Amino acid sequence: MPAIPPQAHPDTPVSTGSATPTAPPEEPRRTAFAEGVDRLRTAATTEPGRLRIIGALLAALVVAFGAVTAWQMADREAAADDVLHKSQPLSSAAADIYRSLADANTAASSGFLAGGQETADSRRRYEEDIDKAAAGLVKAAANSDPDSPAAATVTKLNRLLPEYKGLIERARTYNRQGFPVGGAYLRYANEKMQQDMLPAAEDLYKKENQRLRADYDDATPYPWAAIGLGVVALAGLAWAQHRNYRRTNRVLNHGLVAATATTTVVLLWLVVGHSVARAGLNDSYDHGVRSLNVLHDARIASLKARGNENLTLVARGAETVTVKNAKGEEESKDKYDNSFQTDMKTLGKGLAEAAKLADDTSGKKPVTAAEGNMTEWQKRHLDARAQDENGDYEQALDKVIGPEGATGECFDSVDANLARALTHEEAEFKRAAGDGLGAMTGLSVGAAVLAVLGAAGAVLGIGRRLSEYR
Repeated sequence: MPAIPPQAHPDTPVSTGSATPTAPPEEPRRTAFAEGVDRLRTAATTEPGRLRIIGALLAALVVAFGAVTAWQMADREAAADDVLHKSQPLSSAAADIYRSLADANTAASSGFLAGGQETADSRRRYEEDIDKAAAGLVKAAANSDPDSPAAATVTKLNRLLPEYKGLIERARTYNRQGFPVGGAYLRYANEKMQQDMLPAAEDLYKKENQRLRADYDDATPYPWAAIGLGVVALAGLAWAQHRNYRRTNRVLNHGLVAATATTTVVLLWLVVGHSVARAGLNDSYDHGVRSLNVLHDARIASLKARGNENLTLVARGAETVTVKNAKGEEESKDKYDNSFQTDMKTLGKGLAEAAKLADDTSGKKPVTAAEGNMTEWQKRHLDARAQDENGDYEQALDKVIGPEGATGECFDSVDANLARALTHEEAEFKRAAGDGLGAMTGLSVGAAVLAVLGAAGAVLGIGRRLSEYR
Protein backbone atom coordinates (compact mmCIF):
# COMPACT_ATOMS: atom_id res chain seq x y z
CA MET A 1 0.00 0.00 0.00
CA PRO A 2 1.54 3.32 -1.06
CA ALA A 3 2.67 5.80 1.58
CA ILE A 4 0.44 8.74 2.16
CA PRO A 5 2.36 12.07 2.29
CA PRO A 6 1.87 14.19 5.35
CA GLN A 7 -0.81 16.82 5.05
CA ALA A 8 0.53 20.28 4.60
CA HIS A 9 -0.22 22.86 7.19
CA PRO A 10 -2.96 25.11 5.97
CA ASP A 11 -0.84 28.29 6.46
CA THR A 12 2.13 26.93 4.55
CA PRO A 13 2.32 28.40 1.08
CA VAL A 14 2.25 25.94 -1.70
CA SER A 15 4.84 26.34 -4.36
CA THR A 16 3.42 26.33 -7.82
CA GLY A 17 6.74 26.34 -9.62
CA SER A 18 10.33 27.53 -9.53
CA ALA A 19 10.87 31.26 -8.48
CA THR A 20 13.95 33.64 -8.27
CA PRO A 21 14.59 34.94 -4.77
CA THR A 22 14.31 38.82 -4.47
CA ALA A 23 17.45 40.79 -3.44
CA PRO A 24 17.18 43.18 -0.47
CA PRO A 25 16.81 46.90 -1.49
CA GLU A 26 20.07 48.91 -1.72
CA GLU A 27 20.61 51.70 0.77
CA PRO A 28 20.81 55.21 -0.82
CA ARG A 29 24.34 56.55 -1.29
CA ARG A 30 25.35 59.11 1.31
CA THR A 31 26.51 62.57 0.26
CA ALA A 32 30.05 63.74 0.83
CA PHE A 33 28.72 66.38 3.20
CA ALA A 34 26.97 63.76 5.36
CA GLU A 35 30.08 61.61 5.45
CA GLY A 36 32.13 64.66 6.40
CA VAL A 37 29.74 65.45 9.23
CA ASP A 38 30.08 61.89 10.50
CA ARG A 39 33.85 62.07 10.43
CA LEU A 40 33.74 65.40 12.23
CA ARG A 41 31.39 63.98 14.86
CA THR A 42 33.68 60.98 15.31
CA ALA A 43 36.75 63.19 15.55
CA ALA A 44 35.05 65.37 18.16
CA THR A 45 34.83 62.41 20.52
CA THR A 46 38.62 62.44 20.98
CA GLU A 47 40.82 65.21 22.32
CA PRO A 48 43.16 65.27 19.29
CA GLY A 49 40.13 65.53 17.00
CA ARG A 50 38.70 68.36 19.06
CA LEU A 51 42.03 70.18 18.97
CA ARG A 52 42.19 69.90 15.18
CA ILE A 53 38.68 71.34 14.89
CA ILE A 54 39.53 74.19 17.28
CA GLY A 55 42.73 74.98 15.38
CA ALA A 56 40.93 75.06 12.04
CA LEU A 57 38.17 77.32 13.37
CA LEU A 58 40.63 79.73 14.99
CA ALA A 59 42.72 79.96 11.83
CA ALA A 60 39.59 80.54 9.74
CA LEU A 61 38.37 83.27 12.09
CA VAL A 62 41.69 85.12 12.06
CA VAL A 63 42.02 84.86 8.27
CA ALA A 64 38.42 86.01 7.78
CA PHE A 65 39.07 88.98 10.08
CA GLY A 66 42.15 89.95 8.10
CA ALA A 67 40.43 89.50 4.74
CA VAL A 68 37.37 91.59 5.66
CA THR A 69 39.61 94.26 7.19
CA ALA A 70 41.74 94.41 4.05
CA TRP A 71 38.66 94.57 1.82
CA GLN A 72 36.80 97.28 3.78
CA MET A 73 39.84 99.46 4.36
CA ALA A 74 40.96 99.17 0.73
CA ASP A 75 37.54 100.50 -0.31
CA ARG A 76 37.72 103.36 2.18
CA GLU A 77 41.27 104.22 1.25
CA ALA A 78 40.32 104.34 -2.44
CA ALA A 79 37.37 106.63 -1.65
CA ALA A 80 39.57 108.92 0.47
CA ASP A 81 42.10 109.04 -2.35
CA ASP A 82 39.31 110.05 -4.75
CA VAL A 83 38.25 112.81 -2.35
CA LEU A 84 41.76 114.25 -2.26
CA HIS A 85 42.91 113.71 -5.84
CA LYS A 86 39.79 113.43 -7.98
CA SER A 87 36.33 114.52 -6.85
CA GLN A 88 37.29 117.68 -4.94
CA PRO A 89 39.69 118.94 -7.64
CA LEU A 90 36.97 118.24 -10.22
CA SER A 91 34.44 120.12 -8.10
CA SER A 92 36.78 123.11 -8.00
CA ALA A 93 37.42 122.72 -11.72
CA ALA A 94 33.67 122.83 -12.39
CA ALA A 95 33.45 126.03 -10.31
CA ASP A 96 36.36 127.46 -12.32
CA ILE A 97 34.51 126.65 -15.56
CA TYR A 98 31.55 128.63 -14.28
CA ARG A 99 33.79 131.48 -13.16
CA SER A 100 35.67 131.58 -16.46
CA LEU A 101 32.45 131.69 -18.47
CA ALA A 102 30.91 134.38 -16.27
CA ASP A 103 34.11 136.44 -16.26
CA ALA A 104 34.42 136.13 -20.04
CA ASN A 105 30.87 137.47 -20.33
CA THR A 106 31.77 140.34 -18.01
CA ALA A 107 34.95 141.15 -19.93
CA ALA A 108 33.04 141.11 -23.21
CA SER A 109 30.44 143.54 -21.92
CA SER A 110 33.16 145.79 -20.45
CA GLY A 111 34.93 145.85 -23.81
CA PHE A 112 31.67 146.63 -25.55
CA LEU A 113 31.08 149.62 -23.27
CA ALA A 114 34.47 150.98 -24.29
CA GLY A 115 33.18 151.17 -27.86
CA GLY A 116 35.65 150.98 -30.72
CA GLN A 117 38.48 151.67 -28.28
CA GLU A 118 38.29 148.32 -26.52
CA THR A 119 41.37 147.97 -24.32
CA ALA A 120 43.98 145.29 -24.84
CA ASP A 121 43.53 144.17 -21.21
CA SER A 122 39.81 143.65 -21.69
CA ARG A 123 40.37 141.64 -24.86
CA ARG A 124 43.15 139.58 -23.26
CA ARG A 125 40.99 138.85 -20.21
CA TYR A 126 38.14 137.65 -22.40
CA GLU A 127 40.40 135.37 -24.44
CA GLU A 128 42.08 133.91 -21.34
CA ASP A 129 38.72 133.17 -19.74
CA ILE A 130 37.45 131.41 -22.86
CA ASP A 131 40.65 129.34 -23.05
CA LYS A 132 40.39 128.41 -19.35
CA ALA A 133 36.76 127.37 -19.76
CA ALA A 134 37.64 125.22 -22.79
CA ALA A 135 40.55 123.58 -20.93
CA GLY A 136 38.30 122.93 -17.93
CA LEU A 137 35.72 121.27 -20.16
CA VAL A 138 38.40 119.00 -21.63
CA LYS A 139 39.46 117.98 -18.11
CA ALA A 140 35.87 117.39 -17.01
CA ALA A 141 35.18 115.30 -20.12
CA ALA A 142 38.26 113.14 -19.49
CA ASN A 143 37.14 112.39 -15.92
CA SER A 144 33.42 111.82 -16.57
CA ASP A 145 31.82 108.48 -17.31
CA PRO A 146 30.73 108.38 -20.99
CA ASP A 147 27.00 107.91 -20.27
CA SER A 148 26.80 110.03 -17.12
CA PRO A 149 24.73 113.23 -16.75
CA ALA A 150 27.97 115.17 -16.20
CA ALA A 151 29.28 114.01 -19.60
CA ALA A 152 26.04 115.19 -21.26
CA THR A 153 26.42 118.60 -19.61
CA VAL A 154 30.02 118.90 -20.77
CA THR A 155 28.94 118.02 -24.33
CA LYS A 156 26.26 120.72 -24.20
CA LEU A 157 28.75 123.36 -23.04
CA ASN A 158 31.23 122.34 -25.73
CA ARG A 159 28.50 122.92 -28.30
CA LEU A 160 27.37 126.27 -26.89
CA LEU A 161 30.81 127.81 -26.38
CA PRO A 162 31.59 128.35 -30.11
CA GLU A 163 28.09 129.75 -30.65
CA TYR A 164 28.62 132.26 -27.85
CA LYS A 165 32.02 133.30 -29.21
CA GLY A 166 30.46 133.89 -32.64
CA LEU A 167 27.82 136.19 -31.19
CA ILE A 168 30.42 138.17 -29.25
CA GLU A 169 32.55 138.66 -32.37
CA ARG A 170 29.53 139.92 -34.31
CA ALA A 171 28.68 142.32 -31.47
CA ARG A 172 32.26 143.66 -31.49
CA THR A 173 32.31 144.05 -35.25
CA TYR A 174 29.11 146.08 -35.38
CA ASN A 175 30.10 148.04 -32.28
CA ARG A 176 33.41 149.13 -33.87
CA GLN A 177 31.46 150.31 -36.92
CA GLY A 178 29.07 152.25 -34.70
CA PHE A 179 25.97 150.21 -35.56
CA PRO A 180 23.38 149.93 -32.74
CA VAL A 181 22.67 146.33 -33.72
CA GLY A 182 25.91 145.46 -31.90
CA GLY A 183 24.12 145.94 -28.58
CA ALA A 184 21.39 143.52 -29.66
CA TYR A 185 23.98 140.87 -30.48
CA LEU A 186 25.66 141.40 -27.11
CA ARG A 187 22.34 141.04 -25.29
CA TYR A 188 21.62 137.89 -27.30
CA ALA A 189 25.03 136.50 -26.37
CA ASN A 190 24.39 137.40 -22.74
CA GLU A 191 21.03 135.61 -22.83
CA LYS A 192 22.71 132.50 -24.22
CA MET A 193 25.29 132.72 -21.44
CA GLN A 194 22.79 133.47 -18.65
CA GLN A 195 19.99 131.12 -19.72
CA ASP A 196 21.88 128.19 -21.23
CA MET A 197 25.60 128.12 -20.50
CA LEU A 198 25.82 129.28 -16.90
CA PRO A 199 22.91 127.06 -15.74
CA ALA A 200 24.63 124.11 -17.44
CA ALA A 201 27.94 125.02 -15.79
CA GLU A 202 26.17 125.34 -12.44
CA ASP A 203 24.56 121.94 -12.98
CA LEU A 204 28.00 120.44 -13.68
CA TYR A 205 29.30 122.03 -10.49
CA LYS A 206 26.42 120.53 -8.49
CA LYS A 207 26.98 117.07 -10.00
CA GLU A 208 30.66 117.15 -9.11
CA ASN A 209 29.75 118.21 -5.58
CA GLN A 210 27.37 115.25 -5.36
CA ARG A 211 30.17 112.94 -6.45
CA LEU A 212 32.42 114.49 -3.80
CA ARG A 213 29.77 113.92 -1.12
CA ALA A 214 29.36 110.31 -2.26
CA ASP A 215 33.11 109.73 -1.94
CA TYR A 216 33.02 111.12 1.59
CA ASP A 217 30.12 108.79 2.39
CA ASP A 218 32.16 105.82 1.12
CA ALA A 219 35.33 106.79 3.00
CA THR A 220 34.04 107.65 6.48
CA PRO A 221 31.68 104.87 7.74
CA TYR A 222 33.13 102.61 10.43
CA PRO A 223 34.06 99.09 9.19
CA TRP A 224 31.68 97.35 11.58
CA ALA A 225 31.92 93.95 9.86
CA ALA A 226 35.70 93.88 10.29
CA ILE A 227 35.51 95.14 13.87
CA GLY A 228 32.89 92.53 14.76
CA LEU A 229 34.98 89.70 13.27
CA GLY A 230 38.01 90.96 15.15
CA VAL A 231 36.15 90.83 18.46
CA VAL A 232 34.87 87.32 17.70
CA ALA A 233 38.38 86.15 16.74
CA LEU A 234 39.85 87.56 19.97
CA ALA A 235 37.09 85.94 22.00
CA GLY A 236 37.76 82.59 20.32
CA LEU A 237 41.51 82.82 20.97
CA ALA A 238 40.90 83.76 24.62
CA TRP A 239 38.55 80.79 25.05
CA ALA A 240 41.06 78.40 23.46
CA GLN A 241 43.84 79.57 25.80
CA HIS A 242 41.57 79.29 28.83
CA ARG A 243 40.63 75.76 27.77
CA ASN A 244 44.29 74.89 27.31
CA TYR A 245 45.10 76.20 30.78
CA ARG A 246 42.30 74.23 32.42
CA ARG A 247 43.45 70.98 30.80
CA THR A 248 47.23 71.36 31.12
CA ASN A 249 47.80 73.97 33.85
CA ARG A 250 50.12 75.71 31.37
CA VAL A 251 49.62 79.45 31.46
CA LEU A 252 50.94 80.26 27.99
CA ASN A 253 50.80 78.63 24.59
CA HIS A 254 53.28 80.50 22.42
CA GLY A 255 51.40 79.99 19.17
CA LEU A 256 48.06 81.10 20.57
CA VAL A 257 49.68 84.06 22.31
CA ALA A 258 51.26 85.12 18.99
CA ALA A 259 47.89 84.77 17.24
CA THR A 260 46.20 86.83 19.96
CA ALA A 261 48.89 89.51 19.75
CA THR A 262 48.65 89.89 15.96
CA THR A 263 44.85 89.94 16.05
CA THR A 264 44.92 92.58 18.80
CA VAL A 265 47.37 94.70 16.80
CA VAL A 266 45.19 94.52 13.69
CA LEU A 267 42.02 95.36 15.63
CA LEU A 268 43.63 98.33 17.40
CA TRP A 269 45.20 99.53 14.15
CA LEU A 270 41.83 99.24 12.45
CA VAL A 271 39.88 101.14 15.11
CA VAL A 272 42.48 103.83 15.83
CA GLY A 273 43.61 104.25 12.23
CA HIS A 274 40.12 104.57 10.84
CA SER A 275 39.05 106.90 13.66
CA VAL A 276 41.98 109.22 12.90
CA ALA A 277 41.24 109.01 9.17
CA ARG A 278 37.56 109.71 9.75
CA ALA A 279 38.39 112.73 11.91
CA GLY A 280 40.75 114.09 9.25
CA LEU A 281 38.22 113.62 6.46
CA ASN A 282 35.40 115.17 8.48
CA ASP A 283 37.68 118.10 9.28
CA SER A 284 38.53 118.50 5.60
CA TYR A 285 34.81 118.68 4.80
CA ASP A 286 33.75 120.96 7.66
CA HIS A 287 36.68 123.38 7.39
CA GLY A 288 37.59 122.90 3.74
CA VAL A 289 34.84 121.79 1.38
CA ARG A 290 32.06 123.77 3.05
CA SER A 291 34.12 126.95 2.98
CA LEU A 292 35.17 126.31 -0.62
CA ASN A 293 31.55 125.86 -1.72
CA VAL A 294 30.46 129.09 -0.02
CA LEU A 295 33.40 131.02 -1.48
CA HIS A 296 32.77 129.64 -4.97
CA ASP A 297 29.11 130.66 -4.72
CA ALA A 298 30.08 134.14 -3.53
CA ARG A 299 32.54 134.53 -6.39
CA ILE A 300 29.90 133.44 -8.89
CA ALA A 301 27.46 135.99 -7.44
CA SER A 302 30.04 138.78 -7.79
CA LEU A 303 30.63 137.84 -11.43
CA LYS A 304 26.91 137.84 -12.16
CA ALA A 305 26.56 141.22 -10.47
CA ARG A 306 29.39 142.73 -12.53
CA GLY A 307 27.95 141.38 -15.76
CA ASN A 308 24.49 142.78 -15.00
CA GLU A 309 25.99 146.10 -14.00
CA ASN A 310 27.67 146.41 -17.39
CA LEU A 311 24.52 145.32 -19.24
CA THR A 312 22.55 148.01 -17.43
CA LEU A 313 24.55 150.57 -19.41
CA VAL A 314 24.53 148.51 -22.61
CA ALA A 315 20.73 148.11 -22.64
CA ARG A 316 20.05 151.74 -21.52
CA GLY A 317 16.65 150.82 -20.12
CA ALA A 318 15.57 148.80 -23.17
CA GLU A 319 14.47 145.91 -20.96
CA THR A 320 12.43 146.28 -17.79
CA VAL A 321 10.71 144.08 -15.25
CA THR A 322 7.80 144.71 -12.91
CA VAL A 323 8.60 144.32 -9.22
CA LYS A 324 6.95 145.18 -5.93
CA ASN A 325 8.48 147.91 -3.81
CA ALA A 326 8.64 148.07 -0.01
CA LYS A 327 5.04 149.31 0.11
CA GLY A 328 3.82 146.34 -1.92
CA GLU A 329 3.15 148.47 -4.97
CA GLU A 330 4.19 147.36 -8.43
CA GLU A 331 6.78 149.42 -10.27
CA SER A 332 8.90 149.07 -13.37
CA LYS A 333 12.66 148.67 -12.96
CA ASP A 334 15.60 148.11 -15.26
CA LYS A 335 15.92 144.35 -15.77
CA TYR A 336 19.70 144.21 -15.37
CA ASP A 337 19.88 146.61 -12.45
CA ASN A 338 17.26 144.56 -10.64
CA SER A 339 19.33 141.41 -11.24
CA PHE A 340 22.41 143.29 -10.00
CA GLN A 341 20.70 144.03 -6.69
CA THR A 342 19.69 140.38 -6.30
CA ASP A 343 23.23 139.21 -7.02
CA MET A 344 24.70 141.64 -4.50
CA LYS A 345 22.38 140.33 -1.79
CA THR A 346 23.55 136.79 -2.60
CA LEU A 347 27.16 137.97 -2.46
CA GLY A 348 26.63 139.62 0.92
CA LYS A 349 25.07 136.48 2.41
CA GLY A 350 27.86 134.34 0.99
CA LEU A 351 30.61 136.54 2.43
CA ALA A 352 28.91 136.57 5.85
CA GLU A 353 28.70 132.75 5.82
CA ALA A 354 32.32 132.45 4.65
CA ALA A 355 33.45 134.68 7.53
CA LYS A 356 31.67 132.40 10.02
CA LEU A 357 33.23 129.27 8.53
CA ALA A 358 36.77 130.70 8.49
CA ASP A 359 38.60 129.12 11.43
CA ASP A 360 41.74 131.27 11.44
CA THR A 361 42.91 134.81 10.72
CA SER A 362 44.48 133.88 7.38
CA GLY A 363 41.15 132.59 6.12
CA LYS A 364 38.99 135.35 7.57
CA LYS A 365 41.11 138.36 6.57
CA PRO A 366 40.51 138.22 2.79
CA VAL A 367 36.79 137.59 3.34
CA THR A 368 36.54 140.66 5.58
CA ALA A 369 38.40 142.67 2.96
CA ALA A 370 35.96 141.45 0.29
CA GLU A 371 33.03 142.60 2.45
CA GLY A 372 34.54 146.09 2.58
CA ASN A 373 35.07 146.05 -1.20
CA MET A 374 31.45 145.03 -1.70
CA THR A 375 30.18 147.90 0.45
CA GLU A 376 32.22 150.42 -1.54
CA TRP A 377 31.06 148.80 -4.78
CA GLN A 378 27.41 149.35 -3.84
CA LYS A 379 28.09 153.03 -3.05
CA ARG A 380 29.82 153.62 -6.38
CA HIS A 381 27.09 151.76 -8.22
CA LEU A 382 24.39 154.00 -6.76
CA ASP A 383 26.40 157.03 -7.83
CA ALA A 384 26.76 155.65 -11.37
CA ARG A 385 23.02 154.88 -11.58
CA ALA A 386 22.19 158.41 -10.42
CA GLN A 387 24.36 159.88 -13.19
CA ASP A 388 22.75 157.61 -15.81
CA GLU A 389 19.22 158.42 -14.72
CA ASN A 390 20.07 162.14 -14.88
CA GLY A 391 21.03 161.70 -18.51
CA ASP A 392 24.82 161.89 -18.05
CA TYR A 393 25.66 158.58 -19.73
CA GLU A 394 29.36 159.32 -20.23
CA GLN A 395 29.84 160.15 -16.56
CA ALA A 396 27.98 156.98 -15.56
CA LEU A 397 30.16 154.98 -17.95
CA ASP A 398 33.31 156.43 -16.42
CA LYS A 399 32.13 155.48 -12.94
CA VAL A 400 31.64 151.84 -14.09
CA ILE A 401 34.65 151.17 -16.36
CA GLY A 402 36.81 154.25 -15.81
CA PRO A 403 40.49 154.07 -14.84
CA GLU A 404 40.04 155.46 -11.30
CA GLY A 405 37.25 155.34 -8.73
CA ALA A 406 35.11 153.02 -10.86
CA THR A 407 33.01 150.08 -9.72
CA GLY A 408 35.33 147.86 -11.76
CA GLU A 409 38.08 148.44 -9.15
CA CYS A 410 35.77 147.20 -6.40
CA PHE A 411 34.79 144.12 -8.41
CA ASP A 412 38.43 143.29 -9.11
CA SER A 413 39.25 143.66 -5.40
CA VAL A 414 36.34 141.41 -4.41
CA ASP A 415 37.44 138.80 -6.93
CA ALA A 416 41.10 138.96 -5.86
CA ASN A 417 40.25 138.63 -2.17
CA LEU A 418 37.94 135.71 -2.82
CA ALA A 419 40.72 134.06 -4.85
CA ARG A 420 43.09 134.44 -1.87
CA ALA A 421 40.47 132.97 0.48
CA LEU A 422 39.92 130.04 -1.89
CA THR A 423 43.66 129.35 -2.07
CA HIS A 424 43.86 129.28 1.72
CA GLU A 425 40.85 126.99 2.12
CA GLU A 426 42.13 124.62 -0.57
CA ALA A 427 45.38 124.30 1.37
CA GLU A 428 43.40 123.58 4.55
CA PHE A 429 41.38 120.94 2.72
CA LYS A 430 44.45 119.22 1.28
CA ARG A 431 46.16 119.15 4.67
CA ALA A 432 43.19 117.63 6.52
CA ALA A 433 42.22 115.21 3.74
CA GLY A 434 45.87 114.20 3.31
CA ASP A 435 46.09 113.43 7.05
CA GLY A 436 42.94 111.32 6.78
CA LEU A 437 44.26 109.38 3.81
CA GLY A 438 47.64 108.93 5.47
CA ALA A 439 46.04 107.34 8.53
CA MET A 440 44.68 104.55 6.32
CA THR A 441 47.84 104.02 4.29
CA GLY A 442 49.14 100.46 4.58
CA LEU A 443 46.29 99.29 6.80
CA SER A 444 44.73 96.90 4.29
CA VAL A 445 48.05 95.23 3.36
CA GLY A 446 49.26 95.17 6.96
CA ALA A 447 46.02 93.61 8.17
CA ALA A 448 46.24 90.84 5.56
CA VAL A 449 49.87 90.01 6.41
CA LEU A 450 49.31 90.04 10.18
CA ALA A 451 46.18 87.91 9.79
CA VAL A 452 48.15 85.24 7.94
CA LEU A 453 50.81 85.31 10.66
CA GLY A 454 48.12 85.10 13.33
CA ALA A 455 46.45 82.13 11.64
CA ALA A 456 49.84 80.41 11.38
CA GLY A 457 50.42 81.06 15.09
CA ALA A 458 47.07 79.53 16.01
CA VAL A 459 47.79 76.42 13.91
CA LEU A 460 51.28 76.03 15.40
CA GLY A 461 49.96 76.51 18.93
CA ILE A 462 47.34 73.79 18.48
CA GLY A 463 49.93 71.64 16.71
CA ARG A 464 52.14 71.85 19.78
CA ARG A 465 49.36 70.36 21.87
CA LEU A 466 48.65 67.66 19.26
CA SER A 467 52.30 66.55 19.36
CA GLU A 468 51.81 65.50 22.98
CA TYR A 469 49.41 62.75 21.82
CA ARG A 470 51.85 61.10 19.45
